[in-house]
Amino acid sequence: MLGLEQLFLSLLGVDLNGHRPKRWRIAPDAPNSFVSQLAQQSIHPVLAQVLHRRGFTTVEAVQDFLKLYEADDNPFRMKGMVEAVYRLRMAIRHKEPVAVYGDFDADGVTSTTLLTEALTRLGADVRPYIPDRVDEGYGLNSPALKTLAEDGIQVVVSVDCGIRSLQEVADARSYGIDMIITDHHSVGQEVPPAVAVINPKQPGCPYPEKMLAGVGVTYKIVQALFMEAQRRGYTRGGEWRPEDWLDLVAIGTVADIVPLRGENRVLVSQGLKALNKPHRPGLRALYGEARIRPGQVTTTTIGFMIGPRINAAGRLRTAMLAYNLLTASDTKQGARLAEQLNNINRERQEKTFEMQEWAEALFPGEPDDEPLLFAADPRFEQGIVGLVASRLTDQYYRPSVVVQVGQGESHGSCRSIPEFHITEALDQCGDLLERYGGHAAAAGFTVQNSNIEELSERLWNIAAEELGDQELIPTLDIDAELTLKQASRELVEALDLLEPTGEANPLPIFLTCGLDVAERNVIGAEGRHLKLRLSDGDSTIEAIAYRWGDAIGDLPDRLDVAYHLEINEWNGQQRLQLNIQDMKPST
Repeated sequence: MLGLEQLFLSLLGVDLNGHRPKRWRIAPDAPNSFVSQLAQQSIHPVLAQVLHRRGFTTVEAVQDFLKLYEADDNPFRMKGMVEAVYRLRMAIRHKEPVAVYGDFDADGVTSTTLLTEALTRLGADVRPYIPDRVDEGYGLNSPALKTLAEDGIQVVVSVDCGIRSLQEVADARSYGIDMIITDHHSVGQEVPPAVAVINPKQPGCPYPEKMLAGVGVTYKIVQALFMEAQRRGYTRGGEWRPEDWLDLVAIGTVADIVPLRGENRVLVSQGLKALNKPHRPGLRALYGEARIRPGQVTTTTIGFMIGPRINAAGRLRTAMLAYNLLTASDTKQGARLAEQLNNINRERQEKTFEMQEWAEALFPGEPDDEPLLFAADPRFEQGIVGLVASRLTDQYYRPSVVVQVGQGESHGSCRSIPEFHITEALDQCGDLLERYGGHAAAAGFTVQNSNIEELSERLWNIAAEELGDQELIPTLDIDAELTLKQASRELVEALDLLEPTGEANPLPIFLTCGLDVAERNVIGAEGRHLKLRLSDGDSTIEAIAYRWGDAIGDLPDRLDVAYHLEINEWNGQQRLQLNIQDMKPST
């Protein structure tokens, strides 16, 4: 067995046919007393090890987590909620036109759908507004707000955007609009001068869950509106039925990659129940196009199948296509929109690969020699730059910035690594930017073309200063080392208690060393994937290594393997399988 808290690079520095080496960080063993205490609660010892590694170091903490921790979720604890609910109730009572202004990603689209549907049910005169990614860019923009005012809109509620839109909110006030800002992104030095600002990250907000997605914040507003309506005996909207909208909350939360702990985990767990019995005609049609089976929808399904198709609309066409899918009232409309989104998503995949090649051709030297990767080109499409930046960061483990160069103004997207907070870096470049916002790991911005070169240099220098003395190698956190005998169906069933898994609660990664390669084959289109049969002398097991097909010629006969343990279902048969995340030659 490997040493406690051992941190090591690929053995002998071997890199299997271009696959980037990773550090393997092995979690220390949980104390025997802790494992024994959990065993009395019928918790598998390997699950006990996984939970301990994730910071649940007492029986009480484990129990809270596994039973879906019940925090104080009173929405009125959120700063600004009282003011927002009061203003929206006045708008409903006096029939003032309201607009819900959302972002064009899955979080923004689900937020827009949720609040628009809820306000409609409560009797509001409401319309959705999602800006065009290319023509209007990210977040609130003054021309759109002015047009809304000219159309008679008196109240605008932003969802999943607006927390840094100081000027735009001031402009809206001058147009006669009352602004309510709801967001979850990082807060700047000032909050916008709105009627109400709801963001659990803002100073002075006592709400305990700080990491809600935009749709999670929106859900709290809807919860508060129904609580207040029922308190006042206003029954037009009916009873508070969370199940009507938790499907949207689950999609937006998982797609926006916020931590699946605390209240987020509760909301997604409940939302998955709704997604597995979809009541929306558009979602049922999307399931058919994507070959998703109701009853088998997981966070992985959202992250890799549902979310990308909803996102694709705003990337290459208009996000209103996704909104219309989620609100479709009949099967025929849902089927037409689902097919359209599926085709757009396929186009998005092709363009992402093409633009990544363009970006790599623009780098002056080797990416591994740079602290930050920056590529700007008019050939890039605005809706794809974020995906290209993400792929570059995944491949080279560097903060990446990709900019679509417009005629006078350009739009960029950033992705980063844990060692570098990209939005804080943009804070240091705020004088060069028209608008920007985001998280530690992802951000977007608008910049005048005349400032692109200086922005590139400044970000490069900031990254060089912060990362210059660090060895930038991705780390694979391993929860426990197992023998093949321990990698059992019983363990897979025990690990189901961790669901829903995702950001900050990932699928466990296990390590088994010294496995002999009994069989090796490539499978899939163009032999992209590697199918193995591995043995420790006593037991054998099948394994799949996605996108490792090109390593078959360099594969040694004996391997140390890091993997997810899963059940593979094929042709009606279920088999235990290792889903390989990394592998290295055994010594």
